[in-house]
Amino acid sequence: MLKDWLWLAELPGLTNQSRLALLRRFTSPEELYYADPEEALRVHGVAREEAEALKNKDLSAADRVLADCQRLGIRILTLQDAAYPGRLRNIYDPPCLLYWRGTLPVFDEEAAVAVVGTRSCTPYGIACAEKLGYGLGSGGALVVSGMARGIDAAALEGALRSGGAVAGLCGCGLDVCYPRENRRLYEDVAAVGALISEYPPGTAPLGRHFPARNRILAGLSVAALVVEAPARSGALITAELALEQGRDVFAVPGPIDAPASAGCNRLIREGAGLVSDAWDILREYQERFPAKLHLPEDRGERRVPVRREEPLPPARPALPVLDLRRGGRTLTGDQLALLRVLSEEEPAAVDDLVERTGIPARRVLSALTVLEMDALALQHSGKRYTRAVTLLEDTESTAP
Repeated sequence: MLKDWLWLAELPGLTNQSRLALLRRFTSPEELYYADPEEALRVHGVAREEAEALKNKDLSAADRVLADCQRLGIRILTLQDAAYPGRLRNIYDPPCLLYWRGTLPVFDEEAAVAVVGTRSCTPYGIACAEKLGYGLGSGGALVVSGMARGIDAAALEGALRSGGAVAGLCGCGLDVCYPRENRRLYEDVAAVGALISEYPPGTAPLGRHFPARNRILAGLSVAALVVEAPARSGALITAELALEQGRDVFAVPGPIDAPASAGCNRLIREGAGLVSDAWDILREYQERFPAKLHLPEDRGERRVPVRREEPLPPARPALPVLDLRRGGRTLTGDQLALLRVLSEEEPAAVDDLVERTGIPARRVLSALTVLEMDALALQHSGKRYTRAVTLLEDTESTAP
């Protein structure tokens, strides 16, 4: 029962490790709720004061969290749910609960890369984070990052521009925007990906929450990429956690005398993979995720052309006709604008369509989803799209 999970998660006086130990001993939080606290003392790692805390059977906190989640559109994933990511479940200290908004990726099937770095970043760091976020997203990876200002935000912005998959990890409740200037980023990530936290609604962004959040960042990913980090940085904690969890670690090099890159340069010196392009990471996982990852067209190997006689390719079958002159199909303004700028042959990326139409990315993605479901548009690799019909419409209706 979900209320029992919330009771256990919100019960004061227990560490996460104690909760996990109790769950290994008892089959469910419900069984633990009705168990004699003396039985909990026989669980290795549970102290007497923690066993005493189990005598508190008050469910009011659980009721409050459930009500808040229902009001805010936040969903809850428990450690025993089938959808709980196996990667995360298998780390040393997985969270008992995850709160999430948006569309939760199937992390175990994704080449998820945690992109992290300092909040006090330089223009060089911002440019690298945006470039690599865009490259990872357009190459088919899932970009996972914190929602902090600086490198985290820049990486997610780049991934969003690519039309790729994103997930944002928060060190507070999902109804608490921290920092405040990231409000638009919060909504964009929730619209096309997922916002995730182990903290219930209303939880403030306390300092101790962020190192704890970092273990989830690394745990959901196959690799961690540190873009810019000084010698003492929370991003280096994420890198250390990733190594402990058996993940790969990559870093972006910086000038040898730049304090903001001292941590990254040290990671590379100690064996982290050097990254100057998204493909430096993607190539490591292409065999593992062949259906997800693809070499960007502009990075493909140049082949020497060979002059030879080849049969002509078969003629491309004619596309179905969508006759708008007869009013047979009701389209929204966004959908119609996209159909008019989409080509029948050359796939266009989401950010190109945003630029051509002037429509915000969230609305473009929403309209493309409907067009694809209605067989009016076709998605290609890298979230690029073509029109799947030939348009017929009055010239007067398209004139400026």
